[in-house]
Amino acid sequence: MALNLAKLVLGYLKERPDEKLTARQLAEWIFSTFPDECQAKKQSSQYVSTDAELLQQLVAEISSQRPRLQKRHPELKTTEGRPRKYYYSEKSDVAEVAAAEGVVAAPIADSSDAKLGEHAMYPLLSLYLWEELGVYSKRIDEKRSSNKRGPNGNRWLYPDVVGMEDLGAEWHQEVRDCVNQYSDKRTKLWSFEAKLLINRSNVRECFFQAVSNSSWANFCYLVAAEIEGQDTLKELRMLFAAHGIGVIKLDADNPAESQVLIPARERDEIDWDMANRLATENRDFLDYVKLVKQFYQTGEARLADWDVPEMTD
Repeated sequence: MALNLAKLVLGYLKERPDEKLTARQLAEWIFSTFPDECQAKKQSSQYVSTDAELLQQLVAEISSQRPRLQKRHPELKTTEGRPRKYYYSEKSDVAEVAAAEGVVAAPIADSSDAKLGEHAMYPLLSLYLWEELGVYSKRIDEKRSSNKRGPNGNRWLYPDVVGMEDLGAEWHQEVRDCVNQYSDKRTKLWSFEAKLLINRSNVRECFFQAVSNSSWANFCYLVAAEIEGQDTLKELRMLFAAHGIGVIKLDADNPAESQVLIPARERDEIDWDMANRLATENRDFLDYVKLVKQFYQTGEARLADWDVPEMTD
């Protein structure tokens, strides 16, 4: 019997709803489950002579068939970023977001099967920012905000995480002293809005939330644990062209493998009027401003003052 990859992939994923697998994982399952058919496929091919080459061929064919298969079966969905993952879900995009945001935050160490909650994203994001980008970060807790403007008066005002980049960390002390005296370009300030899941149903809302609460900074990013669907990433690129907000795909299992899918466009100047609004309304943001001021006064950023994870050997 010849292999029908589309039928096999769809059937296998349908039996495991919401389980996300890469094309390679699917190919490995097919290779181990249908050895005779796979060997027959190898024998009939002019270009495949080894099992490794056959496995790679299966991966390529699964990937190439994906767009056509998704048109016929919209329940077959994929995530964006590397590597793309396939899964089967009959939930609408709106229902998937609601299900993701309804998850109770749980530390990743609790269980390999534990779902990621939004609050569990923040230390992972801080780890990635520090180890890969050299950014000192600080969590902004909206619960520490003033409510004097009434319900929704401060809606979409605060980012989830803010950061500071020390541009002169490797500079000679004399150069650092000179810059401290004659320039205010010693740092870059960053702002991040974190989401568990971005898909077609909430992509614009998430993006414009980041525009609303992060465009005061030099670099503004929307961070997602999962991004589902090519149309979603296409929309994010289109919105980036107009507003300059970047996108980071956060890898919860290995933060170092997180990806900047869309680099943010740098803003030359800080919007200090907006920064003042945030500092007036939120004590965490005020503490962040104090840390930046302290850095300019002393030339040093103390790791203990920031949400920088402890380094382990």
